[in-house]
Amino acid sequence: MVSRILVPMDNSSMAERALEYAIEMYADPEITVLHVVGSATMMMGDAVSLALEDDIDAAAEARAEPVFERAQRLADEHGVDIDTAVGVGDPARAIVNRAQNYDAVVMGSHGKHSEDIARGFLIGNVAQKVFRRSPVAVTTVR
Repeated sequence: MVSRILVPMDNSSMAERALEYAIEMYADPEITVLHVVGSATMMMGDAVSLALEDDIDAAAEARAEPVFERAQRLADEHGVDIDTAVGVGDPARAIVNRAQNYDAVVMGSHGKHSEDIARGFLIGNVAQKVFRRSPVAVTTVR
């Protein structure tokens, strides 16, 4: 039985549809909304000081806040509780790494960056990577 659902969200309408799908399709789900903030600075590895990492974490939290507010409004409309989490780095990698703690991933087929330019494609780049690498079932929503 699927009960723990990870829903990666960005600022796309497809991400909102994915959250709504997860809320409506699963009975009494435990949903975590994950927003991943890409960071070139994090890719520098050892060159990043602890102080700078704290700044990056704070900036990531701030960038995630509007996404979480939208997710919370949608959850409130359906009377469902959600948890939130922020990831920093490559979105596909962050989603796959976190997915191992869940029963399923429900995500939009295209994110904000590819929503307009890739409408003709079946699935976007991040969703495709997650679909291929995830240790749990992945549902993509259009």
